[in-house]
Amino acid sequence: MGSPVCGFLKQNNIIFLRFFAILVLSCIPDGTNLCSNPSFDTPTIPPHSSSSSIPSSLKTLTLDGYFSFENLKHAAKDFGNICHYLPIAVLHPKSVSDISSTIKHILYMSSVTKLTVAARGRGHSLQGQAQAYQGVVINMESLDRPSMYIENGEVPYVDVSGSELWINILHETLKYGLSPKSWTDYLHLTVGGTLSNAGISGQAFRHGPQIDNVYQLEVVTGRGEVVTCSDKENADLFYGVLGGLGQFGIITRARISLGPAEKMVKWIRVLYSEFSTFSNDQEHLISSNNSFDYIEGFVMINRTGLLNNWRSSFNPKDPIQASQFSSDGKILYCLEMVKYFNPEKIDVLNQDIEKLLSELNYIPSTLFLSEVSYVEFLDRVHLSEIKLRSKGLWEVPHPWLNLLIPKSRILDFAEGVFGNIVKDNNNGPILIYPVNKAKWNNRTSMVTPEEDIIYLVAFLSSALPGTDGLEHIMTQNQHILDFCAKAQLGAKQYLPHYHTQDEWQAHFGTQWETFVQRKSAYDPLAILAPGQRIFQKAISIT
Repeated sequence: MGSPVCGFLKQNNIIFLRFFAILVLSCIPDGTNLCSNPSFDTPTIPPHSSSSSIPSSLKTLTLDGYFSFENLKHAAKDFGNICHYLPIAVLHPKSVSDISSTIKHILYMSSVTKLTVAARGRGHSLQGQAQAYQGVVINMESLDRPSMYIENGEVPYVDVSGSELWINILHETLKYGLSPKSWTDYLHLTVGGTLSNAGISGQAFRHGPQIDNVYQLEVVTGRGEVVTCSDKENADLFYGVLGGLGQFGIITRARISLGPAEKMVKWIRVLYSEFSTFSNDQEHLISSNNSFDYIEGFVMINRTGLLNNWRSSFNPKDPIQASQFSSDGKILYCLEMVKYFNPEKIDVLNQDIEKLLSELNYIPSTLFLSEVSYVEFLDRVHLSEIKLRSKGLWEVPHPWLNLLIPKSRILDFAEGVFGNIVKDNNNGPILIYPVNKAKWNNRTSMVTPEEDIIYLVAFLSSALPGTDGLEHIMTQNQHILDFCAKAQLGAKQYLPHYHTQDEWQAHFGTQWETFVQRKSAYDPLAILAPGQRIFQKAISIT
Protein backbone atom coordinates (compact mmCIF):
# COMPACT_ATOMS: atom_id res chain seq x y z
CA MET A 1 0.00 0.00 0.00
CA GLY A 2 1.33 3.46 -0.90
CA SER A 3 2.01 6.09 1.75
CA PRO A 4 -0.39 9.03 2.28
CA VAL A 5 2.19 11.28 0.68
CA CYS A 6 2.34 9.16 -2.48
CA GLY A 7 -1.43 9.07 -2.68
CA PHE A 8 -1.56 12.83 -2.44
CA LEU A 9 1.01 13.24 -5.20
CA LYS A 10 -0.94 11.01 -7.58
CA GLN A 11 -4.23 12.75 -6.96
CA ASN A 12 -2.84 16.23 -7.39
CA ASN A 13 -0.03 15.54 -9.81
CA ILE A 14 -0.37 18.40 -12.29
CA ILE A 15 -1.23 21.18 -9.83
CA PHE A 16 1.28 19.93 -7.31
CA LEU A 17 4.17 19.77 -9.77
CA ARG A 18 3.60 23.38 -10.79
CA PHE A 19 3.49 24.53 -7.17
CA PHE A 20 6.38 22.37 -6.04
CA ALA A 21 8.68 23.37 -8.88
CA ILE A 22 8.26 26.97 -7.81
CA LEU A 23 8.80 25.97 -4.18
CA VAL A 24 12.10 24.25 -4.91
CA LEU A 25 13.34 27.11 -7.07
CA SER A 26 12.43 29.59 -4.35
CA CYS A 27 14.20 27.73 -1.56
CA ILE A 28 17.28 29.94 -1.75
CA PRO A 29 17.13 31.92 1.50
CA ASP A 30 16.82 35.68 1.37
CA GLY A 31 20.18 37.33 1.89
CA THR A 32 18.68 39.73 4.43
CA ASN A 33 19.87 38.85 7.92
CA LEU A 34 17.80 40.73 10.42
CA CYS A 35 19.44 38.87 13.30
CA SER A 36 22.55 40.97 12.94
CA ASN A 37 20.63 44.15 13.68
CA PRO A 38 18.30 43.75 16.67
CA SER A 39 16.28 46.90 16.02
CA PHE A 40 12.53 47.14 15.68
CA ASP A 41 12.46 49.42 12.67
CA THR A 42 9.86 48.17 10.23
CA PRO A 43 11.69 46.83 7.16
CA THR A 44 10.60 48.01 3.75
CA ILE A 45 8.00 45.69 2.22
CA PRO A 46 9.29 44.33 -1.10
CA PRO A 47 7.07 45.61 -3.90
CA HIS A 48 4.62 43.09 -5.30
CA SER A 49 1.14 43.15 -6.68
CA SER A 50 -1.61 44.29 -4.32
CA SER A 51 0.70 44.37 -1.28
CA SER A 52 -1.12 47.40 0.11
CA SER A 53 -4.43 45.52 0.10
CA ILE A 54 -3.24 42.68 2.33
CA PRO A 55 -4.25 44.15 5.71
CA SER A 56 -7.65 45.22 4.38
CA SER A 57 -8.27 41.75 2.94
CA LEU A 58 -7.50 40.19 6.31
CA LYS A 59 -10.00 42.56 7.88
CA THR A 60 -12.75 41.04 5.72
CA LEU A 61 -12.46 37.66 7.45
CA THR A 62 -15.26 36.65 9.81
CA LEU A 63 -13.50 35.52 12.97
CA ASP A 64 -14.23 34.75 16.60
CA GLY A 65 -11.01 36.56 17.44
CA TYR A 66 -9.37 39.52 15.73
CA PHE A 67 -6.31 40.90 13.93
CA SER A 68 -4.06 43.68 15.14
CA PHE A 69 -2.03 45.72 12.65
CA GLU A 70 -0.26 48.19 14.93
CA ASN A 71 2.12 47.96 17.89
CA LEU A 72 3.47 44.57 16.79
CA LYS A 73 6.93 44.77 18.33
CA HIS A 74 6.13 42.01 20.82
CA ALA A 75 5.67 39.60 17.90
CA ALA A 76 9.17 40.46 16.64
CA LYS A 77 10.86 39.39 19.85
CA ASP A 78 11.57 36.05 21.45
CA PHE A 79 13.55 34.52 24.31
CA GLY A 80 16.70 34.48 22.19
CA ASN A 81 16.35 38.27 21.78
CA ILE A 82 18.73 38.20 18.82
CA CYS A 83 16.46 38.13 15.75
CA HIS A 84 13.67 40.66 15.22
CA TYR A 85 11.29 40.16 12.26
CA LEU A 86 8.32 42.51 12.25
CA PRO A 87 5.10 40.94 10.93
CA ILE A 88 2.42 42.80 9.02
CA ALA A 89 -0.34 41.54 11.36
CA VAL A 90 -0.96 39.47 14.48
CA LEU A 91 -3.93 37.14 14.68
CA HIS A 92 -5.49 36.71 18.12
CA PRO A 93 -7.62 33.59 17.53
CA LYS A 94 -10.41 32.49 19.79
CA SER A 95 -11.11 29.28 17.90
CA VAL A 96 -9.32 26.75 15.73
CA SER A 97 -11.51 27.86 12.84
CA ASP A 98 -9.91 31.32 13.10
CA ILE A 99 -6.53 29.74 12.34
CA SER A 100 -7.95 27.59 9.56
CA SER A 101 -9.79 30.51 7.94
CA THR A 102 -6.71 32.71 8.03
CA ILE A 103 -4.49 30.11 6.39
CA LYS A 104 -7.10 29.38 3.71
CA HIS A 105 -7.41 33.09 2.99
CA ILE A 106 -3.65 33.45 2.61
CA LEU A 107 -3.68 30.46 0.27
CA TYR A 108 -6.41 32.17 -1.75
CA MET A 109 -4.25 35.32 -1.91
CA SER A 110 -1.10 33.39 -2.78
CA SER A 111 -1.08 34.49 -6.43
CA VAL A 112 -0.43 38.10 -5.37
CA THR A 113 1.42 37.91 -2.05
CA LYS A 114 4.22 36.11 -0.26
CA LEU A 115 2.38 36.32 3.07
CA THR A 116 3.45 33.63 5.54
CA VAL A 117 2.21 32.43 8.93
CA ALA A 118 4.05 31.69 12.19
CA ALA A 119 2.45 30.23 15.30
CA ARG A 120 3.75 31.82 18.49
CA GLY A 121 3.20 30.35 21.94
CA ARG A 122 5.30 31.81 24.73
CA GLY A 123 7.89 33.16 22.30
CA HIS A 124 10.64 30.95 23.69
CA SER A 125 12.39 30.48 20.35
CA LEU A 126 16.04 31.42 20.08
CA GLN A 127 16.59 32.65 16.53
CA GLY A 128 13.26 34.08 15.35
CA GLN A 129 11.73 30.68 14.55
CA ALA A 130 8.26 31.82 15.70
CA GLN A 131 8.40 35.11 13.79
CA ALA A 132 7.10 35.96 10.30
CA TYR A 133 8.84 38.76 8.46
CA GLN A 134 6.04 40.85 6.88
CA GLY A 135 3.71 37.93 7.49
CA VAL A 136 1.08 36.96 10.07
CA VAL A 137 2.00 35.83 13.57
CA ILE A 138 -0.67 33.76 15.33
CA ASN A 139 -0.79 34.50 19.04
CA MET A 140 -1.64 31.00 20.24
CA GLU A 141 -2.13 32.18 23.82
CA SER A 142 -5.35 33.91 22.67
CA LEU A 143 -6.88 30.57 21.68
CA ASP A 144 -9.76 29.55 23.92
CA ARG A 145 -8.66 26.56 25.97
CA PRO A 146 -11.37 24.02 26.68
CA SER A 147 -11.23 22.28 30.03
CA MET A 148 -8.65 19.52 30.09
CA TYR A 149 -10.14 16.07 29.79
CA ILE A 150 -8.30 13.50 31.89
CA GLU A 151 -8.76 9.76 31.36
CA ASN A 152 -7.51 7.92 34.44
CA GLY A 153 -8.21 4.34 33.37
CA GLU A 154 -5.76 1.61 32.35
CA VAL A 155 -4.17 3.87 29.72
CA PRO A 156 -4.32 7.33 31.30
CA TYR A 157 -4.04 10.45 29.18
CA VAL A 158 -5.00 14.12 29.09
CA ASP A 159 -6.55 16.02 26.17
CA VAL A 160 -5.28 19.60 26.07
CA SER A 161 -5.18 22.61 23.80
CA GLY A 162 -1.99 23.15 21.83
CA SER A 163 -1.77 26.53 23.55
CA GLU A 164 -1.88 25.03 27.04
CA LEU A 165 1.16 25.43 29.29
CA TRP A 166 2.89 22.35 30.68
CA ILE A 167 2.85 23.86 34.17
CA ASN A 168 -0.96 24.01 34.04
CA ILE A 169 -1.12 20.40 32.85
CA LEU A 170 1.05 19.38 35.80
CA HIS A 171 -1.21 21.04 38.35
CA GLU A 172 -4.42 19.68 36.79
CA THR A 173 -3.28 16.08 36.34
CA LEU A 174 -1.86 15.92 39.87
CA LYS A 175 -5.44 16.22 41.14
CA TYR A 176 -5.85 12.65 39.83
CA GLY A 177 -2.50 11.41 41.12
CA LEU A 178 -1.13 11.51 37.57
CA SER A 179 1.26 13.58 35.47
CA PRO A 180 3.01 13.52 32.09
CA LYS A 181 6.06 11.25 32.12
CA SER A 182 8.48 13.30 30.02
CA TRP A 183 9.24 16.96 30.60
CA THR A 184 11.38 19.90 29.60
CA ASP A 185 13.47 21.66 32.26
CA TYR A 186 11.21 24.73 31.97
CA LEU A 187 7.45 24.19 32.15
CA HIS A 188 6.07 27.61 31.21
CA LEU A 189 5.96 26.64 27.54
CA THR A 190 3.08 25.63 25.29
CA VAL A 191 2.35 22.06 24.30
CA GLY A 192 2.42 22.93 20.61
CA GLY A 193 5.80 24.61 20.96
CA THR A 194 7.67 21.75 22.61
CA LEU A 195 6.00 19.03 20.50
CA SER A 196 7.11 20.87 17.35
CA ASN A 197 10.70 20.40 18.50
CA ALA A 198 11.03 17.35 20.78
CA GLY A 199 10.91 18.23 24.47
CA ILE A 200 13.95 16.74 26.20
CA SER A 201 14.91 16.63 29.86
CA GLY A 202 16.39 14.25 32.40
CA GLN A 203 13.49 11.78 32.08
CA ALA A 204 14.11 11.16 28.35
CA PHE A 205 16.48 8.24 28.95
CA ARG A 206 13.55 6.32 30.41
CA HIS A 207 10.45 7.65 28.64
CA GLY A 208 11.83 9.24 25.49
CA PRO A 209 11.22 12.91 24.62
CA GLN A 210 7.79 14.50 24.88
CA ILE A 211 7.07 13.78 21.21
CA ASP A 212 7.17 10.06 22.02
CA ASN A 213 4.51 10.44 24.70
CA VAL A 214 1.64 11.66 22.52
CA TYR A 215 -1.32 9.53 21.39
CA GLN A 216 -3.15 11.96 19.14
CA LEU A 217 -2.98 15.46 17.66
CA GLU A 218 -5.31 17.97 16.04
CA VAL A 219 -3.40 19.96 13.42
CA VAL A 220 -4.18 22.85 11.09
CA THR A 221 -2.11 22.18 7.97
CA GLY A 222 -0.62 24.66 5.52
CA ARG A 223 -3.75 24.08 3.41
CA GLY A 224 -5.96 25.32 6.24
CA GLU A 225 -7.38 21.83 6.84
CA VAL A 226 -8.14 20.79 10.41
CA VAL A 227 -6.94 17.20 10.70
CA THR A 228 -7.01 14.71 13.57
CA CYS A 229 -4.03 12.39 13.40
CA SER A 230 -2.45 9.58 15.38
CA ASP A 231 -0.38 6.46 14.91
CA LYS A 232 -3.42 4.82 13.28
CA GLU A 233 -5.08 7.79 11.55
CA ASN A 234 -3.22 10.12 9.20
CA ALA A 235 -0.01 8.68 10.63
CA ASP A 236 2.29 10.39 8.12
CA LEU A 237 1.09 13.81 9.24
CA PHE A 238 1.19 12.75 12.91
CA TYR A 239 4.83 11.73 12.83
CA GLY A 240 5.75 14.60 10.53
CA VAL A 241 4.37 17.24 12.88
CA LEU A 242 6.09 15.74 15.95
CA GLY A 243 9.52 17.33 15.91
CA GLY A 244 8.66 18.89 12.53
CA LEU A 245 9.65 22.47 13.45
CA GLY A 246 6.17 23.73 12.57
CA GLN A 247 6.64 22.97 8.87
CA PHE A 248 3.57 20.79 8.28
CA GLY A 249 0.92 22.13 10.60
CA ILE A 250 -0.01 24.08 13.71
CA ILE A 251 -0.81 21.88 16.72
CA THR A 252 -4.14 22.93 18.21
CA ARG A 253 -4.86 19.91 20.44
CA ALA A 254 -2.85 17.00 21.86
CA ARG A 255 -3.57 13.79 23.75
CA ILE A 256 -0.66 13.22 26.12
CA SER A 257 0.30 10.03 27.91
CA LEU A 258 0.18 10.10 31.72
CA GLY A 259 1.65 8.00 34.51
CA PRO A 260 1.45 7.80 38.30
CA ALA A 261 2.87 10.83 40.11
CA GLU A 262 4.65 10.70 43.45
CA LYS A 263 4.51 13.58 45.92
CA MET A 264 8.20 14.13 46.71
CA VAL A 265 11.64 13.82 45.17
CA LYS A 266 15.08 13.09 46.53
CA TRP A 267 17.43 15.43 44.67
CA ILE A 268 21.14 14.54 44.58
CA ARG A 269 24.28 16.17 43.20
CA VAL A 270 27.86 14.84 43.10
CA LEU A 271 31.05 15.99 41.39
CA TYR A 272 33.72 14.37 39.23
CA SER A 273 37.15 15.59 38.19
CA GLU A 274 37.56 13.19 35.24
CA PHE A 275 35.14 13.36 32.33
CA SER A 276 35.52 9.68 31.40
CA THR A 277 34.52 8.59 34.92
CA PHE A 278 31.60 11.02 34.89
CA SER A 279 30.29 9.83 31.50
CA ASN A 280 30.77 6.15 32.39
CA ASP A 281 28.64 6.61 35.50
CA GLN A 282 25.96 8.47 33.55
CA GLU A 283 25.83 5.72 30.94
CA HIS A 284 25.69 3.07 33.65
CA LEU A 285 22.71 4.75 35.29
CA ILE A 286 20.66 5.20 32.11
CA SER A 287 21.23 1.52 31.24
CA SER A 288 20.18 0.16 34.65
CA ASN A 289 16.71 -1.27 35.14
CA ASN A 290 16.24 0.12 38.66
CA SER A 291 17.77 3.57 38.30
CA PHE A 292 16.89 7.14 39.09
CA ASP A 293 13.86 8.84 37.52
CA TYR A 294 15.83 11.83 36.25
CA ILE A 295 19.49 12.04 35.23
CA GLU A 296 21.27 15.14 33.97
CA GLY A 297 24.73 16.67 34.29
CA PHE A 298 26.62 19.98 34.22
CA VAL A 299 30.09 21.17 33.34
CA MET A 300 31.69 23.55 35.84
CA ILE A 301 34.74 25.47 34.59
CA ASN A 302 36.69 27.67 37.00
CA ARG A 303 33.78 28.13 39.39
CA THR A 304 34.70 29.66 42.75
CA GLY A 305 32.95 28.45 45.91
CA LEU A 306 30.81 25.94 44.04
CA LEU A 307 29.80 23.75 46.99
CA ASN A 308 29.08 26.76 49.19
CA ASN A 309 26.60 27.92 46.57
CA TRP A 310 24.85 24.56 46.70
CA ARG A 311 24.25 24.88 50.45
CA SER A 312 21.33 27.24 49.87
CA SER A 313 19.30 24.35 48.44
CA PHE A 314 21.20 21.16 49.31
CA ASN A 315 22.70 19.56 52.41
CA PRO A 316 26.19 17.99 52.28
CA LYS A 317 26.39 14.36 53.39
CA ASP A 318 29.66 15.19 55.12
CA PRO A 319 29.76 18.92 55.98
CA ILE A 320 33.39 18.91 57.15
CA GLN A 321 34.76 17.25 54.02
CA ALA A 322 32.57 19.41 51.82
CA SER A 323 33.90 22.60 53.42
CA GLN A 324 37.47 21.52 52.58
CA PHE A 325 36.78 20.94 48.89
CA SER A 326 37.96 23.65 46.47
CA SER A 327 36.59 24.10 42.95
CA ASP A 328 38.87 27.02 42.02
CA GLY A 329 40.68 26.68 38.69
CA LYS A 330 39.23 23.26 37.94
CA ILE A 331 37.03 21.67 35.32
CA LEU A 332 34.44 19.65 37.23
CA TYR A 333 31.46 17.60 36.15
CA CYS A 334 28.27 17.48 38.18
CA LEU A 335 25.97 14.48 38.04
CA GLU A 336 22.42 15.41 39.03
CA MET A 337 19.98 12.64 39.94
CA VAL A 338 16.42 12.52 41.21
CA LYS A 339 14.27 9.73 42.60
CA TYR A 340 10.52 10.25 42.98
CA PHE A 341 8.82 8.88 46.11
CA ASN A 342 5.86 9.03 48.46
CA PRO A 343 6.64 9.83 52.12
CA GLU A 344 5.38 6.49 53.45
CA LYS A 345 8.08 4.69 51.42
CA ILE A 346 11.05 6.80 52.46
CA ASP A 347 12.93 3.88 54.04
CA VAL A 348 12.81 1.77 50.89
CA LEU A 349 13.79 4.81 48.85
CA ASN A 350 16.88 5.49 50.97
CA GLN A 351 18.02 1.89 50.58
CA ASP A 352 17.59 2.06 46.80
CA ILE A 353 19.52 5.32 46.59
CA GLU A 354 22.33 4.03 48.80
CA LYS A 355 22.74 1.03 46.52
CA LEU A 356 22.74 3.15 43.36
CA LEU A 357 25.28 5.59 44.78
CA SER A 358 27.55 2.73 45.85
CA GLU A 359 27.93 1.81 42.17
CA LEU A 360 29.27 5.27 41.25
CA ASN A 361 32.77 6.76 41.38
CA TYR A 362 32.18 10.40 42.32
CA ILE A 363 34.31 12.50 44.68
CA PRO A 364 32.94 11.39 48.13
CA SER A 365 33.15 14.82 49.77
CA THR A 366 30.87 16.34 47.12
CA LEU A 367 27.69 14.35 47.85
CA PHE A 368 24.83 16.80 48.41
CA LEU A 369 21.15 15.89 48.92
CA SER A 370 17.80 17.63 49.16
CA GLU A 371 14.13 16.71 49.50
CA VAL A 372 11.52 18.87 47.79
CA SER A 373 8.02 18.40 46.46
CA TYR A 374 7.47 16.91 43.00
CA VAL A 375 6.06 20.22 41.78
CA GLU A 376 8.89 22.29 43.23
CA PHE A 377 11.47 20.16 41.46
CA LEU A 378 9.75 20.14 38.08
CA ASP A 379 9.12 23.90 38.24
CA ARG A 380 12.62 24.70 39.53
CA VAL A 381 13.71 26.86 36.57
CA HIS A 382 10.75 29.19 37.04
CA LEU A 383 12.11 30.17 40.44
CA SER A 384 15.32 31.24 38.72
CA GLU A 385 13.26 33.15 36.16
CA ILE A 386 11.54 35.14 38.90
CA LYS A 387 14.90 36.12 40.42
CA LEU A 388 16.39 37.09 37.06
CA ARG A 389 13.33 39.12 36.09
CA SER A 390 13.56 41.05 39.36
CA LYS A 391 17.12 42.03 38.40
CA GLY A 392 16.28 42.84 34.78
CA LEU A 393 18.40 39.92 33.55
CA TRP A 394 15.76 37.71 31.94
CA GLU A 395 15.05 39.60 28.73
CA VAL A 396 18.66 39.67 27.54
CA PRO A 397 20.04 37.91 24.45
CA HIS A 398 20.28 34.14 24.87
CA PRO A 399 22.59 32.77 22.17
CA TRP A 400 22.05 29.16 23.19
CA LEU A 401 23.68 26.26 21.39
CA ASN A 402 22.18 22.77 21.79
CA LEU A 403 23.96 19.76 20.33
CA LEU A 404 23.40 16.02 20.13
CA ILE A 405 26.71 14.09 20.19
CA PRO A 406 27.07 10.33 19.57
CA LYS A 407 28.42 8.36 22.52
CA SER A 408 31.45 7.12 20.57
CA ARG A 409 32.73 10.71 20.13
CA ILE A 410 31.73 12.35 23.41
CA LEU A 411 35.25 12.04 24.86
CA ASP A 412 36.68 13.73 21.78
CA PHE A 413 34.12 16.49 22.11
CA ALA A 414 34.84 17.04 25.81
CA GLU A 415 38.60 17.12 25.26
CA GLY A 416 38.35 19.56 22.38
CA VAL A 417 35.78 21.95 23.87
CA PHE A 418 35.88 22.08 27.67
CA GLY A 419 38.83 24.16 28.81
CA ASN A 420 39.98 24.82 25.26
CA ILE A 421 37.23 26.53 23.29
CA VAL A 422 35.14 27.19 26.40
CA LYS A 423 37.40 28.65 29.11
CA ASP A 424 34.64 29.25 31.68
CA ASN A 425 30.89 29.06 32.02
CA ASN A 426 30.25 32.39 33.71
CA ASN A 427 27.71 33.25 30.99
CA GLY A 428 25.40 30.38 31.92
CA PRO A 429 25.16 26.66 32.64
CA ILE A 430 26.47 23.90 30.38
CA LEU A 431 24.25 20.84 30.47
CA ILE A 432 25.47 17.41 29.41
CA TYR A 433 23.76 14.04 29.78
CA PRO A 434 23.14 10.86 27.76
CA VAL A 435 19.85 9.38 26.58
CA ASN A 436 19.10 5.93 25.28
CA LYS A 437 17.39 6.08 21.89
CA ALA A 438 15.92 2.61 22.36
CA LYS A 439 13.07 4.50 24.06
CA TRP A 440 12.62 6.86 21.08
CA ASN A 441 10.40 6.55 18.03
CA ASN A 442 12.40 6.99 14.82
CA ARG A 443 9.31 7.83 12.74
CA THR A 444 9.10 11.43 13.94
CA SER A 445 10.76 14.35 12.17
CA MET A 446 13.37 14.83 14.88
CA VAL A 447 16.95 14.32 13.68
CA THR A 448 19.53 12.63 15.90
CA PRO A 449 22.93 10.98 15.44
CA GLU A 450 22.72 7.35 14.38
CA GLU A 451 24.02 5.69 17.56
CA ASP A 452 21.82 4.14 20.27
CA ILE A 453 23.21 6.37 23.03
CA ILE A 454 23.59 10.09 22.36
CA TYR A 455 24.50 13.05 24.56
CA LEU A 456 22.62 16.32 24.80
CA VAL A 457 25.12 19.15 25.32
CA ALA A 458 23.51 22.53 25.89
CA PHE A 459 25.41 25.81 26.22
CA LEU A 460 22.76 27.99 27.87
CA SER A 461 24.48 31.37 27.72
CA SER A 462 23.11 34.82 28.51
CA ALA A 463 24.66 37.99 27.08
CA LEU A 464 24.50 40.47 29.93
CA PRO A 465 23.96 44.18 29.17
CA GLY A 466 26.92 46.52 28.99
CA THR A 467 29.37 43.89 27.73
CA ASP A 468 30.55 42.45 24.44
CA GLY A 469 29.11 39.16 25.63
CA LEU A 470 26.81 38.51 22.67
CA GLU A 471 29.52 38.73 20.03
CA HIS A 472 31.92 36.70 22.18
CA ILE A 473 29.40 33.95 22.85
CA MET A 474 28.25 33.67 19.24
CA THR A 475 31.89 33.48 18.09
CA GLN A 476 32.51 30.78 20.68
CA ASN A 477 29.44 28.87 19.50
CA GLN A 478 30.74 28.98 15.95
CA HIS A 479 34.13 27.68 17.09
CA ILE A 480 32.35 24.74 18.72
CA LEU A 481 30.41 24.01 15.54
CA ASP A 482 33.57 24.31 13.45
CA PHE A 483 35.36 21.89 15.77
CA CYS A 484 32.51 19.35 15.48
CA ALA A 485 32.59 19.62 11.68
CA LYS A 486 36.38 19.40 11.38
CA ALA A 487 36.58 16.43 13.77
CA GLN A 488 33.64 14.78 11.96
CA LEU A 489 31.91 13.97 15.23
CA GLY A 490 28.55 13.29 13.60
CA ALA A 491 26.90 15.92 15.80
CA LYS A 492 23.40 17.26 15.16
CA GLN A 493 21.87 20.50 16.37
CA TYR A 494 18.86 20.30 18.66
CA LEU A 495 16.58 23.32 18.21
CA PRO A 496 18.50 23.70 14.93
CA HIS A 497 19.32 26.98 13.22
CA TYR A 498 20.81 27.25 9.74
CA HIS A 499 21.02 29.92 7.03
CA THR A 500 21.02 27.87 3.81
CA GLN A 501 19.05 24.96 2.46
CA ASP A 502 22.27 23.03 1.86
CA GLU A 503 22.90 23.19 5.61
CA TRP A 504 19.36 22.01 6.31
CA GLN A 505 19.76 19.16 3.83
CA ALA A 506 22.98 18.10 5.55
CA HIS A 507 21.21 18.30 8.91
CA PHE A 508 18.36 16.01 7.84
CA GLY A 509 20.60 13.67 5.86
CA THR A 510 18.66 10.63 4.67
CA GLN A 511 15.46 12.11 6.15
CA TRP A 512 15.57 15.14 3.86
CA GLU A 513 13.60 13.54 1.03
CA THR A 514 10.80 12.52 3.40
CA PHE A 515 10.82 15.99 4.95
CA VAL A 516 10.46 17.66 1.54
CA GLN A 517 7.69 15.26 0.51
CA ARG A 518 5.76 16.02 3.67
CA LYS A 519 6.21 19.74 3.11
CA SER A 520 4.81 19.45 -0.39
CA ALA A 521 1.87 17.39 0.85
CA TYR A 522 0.80 19.47 3.84
CA ASP A 523 2.16 22.97 3.11
CA PRO A 524 2.94 23.09 -0.63
CA LEU A 525 3.37 26.88 -0.80
CA ALA A 526 5.60 27.01 2.30
CA ILE A 527 3.25 29.28 4.22
CA LEU A 528 4.04 27.91 7.67
CA ALA A 529 6.94 28.66 10.04
CA PRO A 530 9.08 30.86 7.77
CA GLY A 531 11.33 31.76 10.70
CA GLN A 532 12.94 28.32 10.53
CA ARG A 533 14.42 29.39 7.15
CA ILE A 534 14.08 25.93 5.65
CA PHE A 535 11.79 26.80 2.73
CA GLN A 536 10.88 30.12 1.15
CA LYS A 537 7.28 30.97 0.33
CA ALA A 538 6.25 30.27 -3.27
CA ILE A 539 3.60 32.18 -5.23
CA SER A 540 1.06 29.93 -6.89
CA ILE A 541 0.36 30.04 -10.63
CA THR A 542 -3.19 29.39 -11.70
